[in-house]
Amino acid sequence: MRATGPVGYAVVGLGSFAEEMVLPGFRNSRKAKLVALVSGDERKARRLARKFGPADVYDYDTYSQCLANPQVEAVYIATNNSTHAEFTVQAAAAGKHVLCEKPMATSVADCQRMIDACRSNHVRLMIAYRKYFEPGALDLKMLAESGKLGRLKIIHSAFSIFVRPGPKILAWHFDLDLAGGGALPDVGVYCVNTVRWVTGREPVEASAYQWTVDPEIFKEVDENIAFRLNFPDGLVMQGSASWGGADASFLHLGGEKGWATLAPAFEYSVERRLYGRIGGRWFEKKYKVMNELALELDALADCIRHNREPGPNGEQGLRDVVVMEAIYQSAREGRPVKIG
Repeated sequence: MRATGPVGYAVVGLGSFAEEMVLPGFRNSRKAKLVALVSGDERKARRLARKFGPADVYDYDTYSQCLANPQVEAVYIATNNSTHAEFTVQAAAAGKHVLCEKPMATSVADCQRMIDACRSNHVRLMIAYRKYFEPGALDLKMLAESGKLGRLKIIHSAFSIFVRPGPKILAWHFDLDLAGGGALPDVGVYCVNTVRWVTGREPVEASAYQWTVDPEIFKEVDENIAFRLNFPDGLVMQGSASWGGADASFLHLGGEKGWATLAPAFEYSVERRLYGRIGGRWFEKKYKVMNELALELDALADCIRHNREPGPNGEQGLRDVVVMEAIYQSAREGRPVKIG
């Protein structure tokens, strides 16, 4: 008999993003419920359990016990990037579905391992790309697909936040082995993934340059990176990601008949605007702040209950890691790099 009702989730990893966005998302969810927390900080986990009300608390050493809990049908993985693969493989082996934070993993090999584990164990794997569900981004995608902008010629996108070590920014963010990179996999991946999703096209070549103005902090990972992605039909994307600027982001599509911009494009706590000019006519639409994590939680829950493949699945996460590896290679070698 097929299960019904809200899907029970365990949240694995309780950093600031999980505390401020993921856990509150359950309060706005219609199809998901929080039933467990997994953390390396038991004291924090119990505090958040009292605040958000899950039934059970586990640490990383007892993750297997969490996966044995019949109330846990899916896990939301929000640990450091290098551990995404291992937590996913364990969950899949236990028959649990997975919603994994971006970037999917720190290597293409780990992405493939995650995909294979979920496929062989017949569980769903979704990557936490909230733009697939956010109304402003959905409207921009529909506008691009409608042909009203004409043939797309150039895309600009950027995402910057100010990141320095502190209580909310743990040390692993600055460790290449644990994070896989800096600004690019943290915020630049939004630019890469959203452009691929909105246009439905895959880039074939990358060029990039990275720099820092604070080398004592950014010894291993990128503070700033600018990149160009070339697509096979002449479309060019210019992108940038930064851990050195004020919070800001945008996605701009330029076509033969008009242009459209979503701004802020990627932050989750500010009002959005979609505006532009088509055929000499201006347009603008505003979108109120909402908890976009609730949309993600509900989306995977819906896929689980109706046996459907998620839109932002493991294959999408893997492709983004392929593109980011090409961007980093170009920045290191100072030349354009073909994207495999």
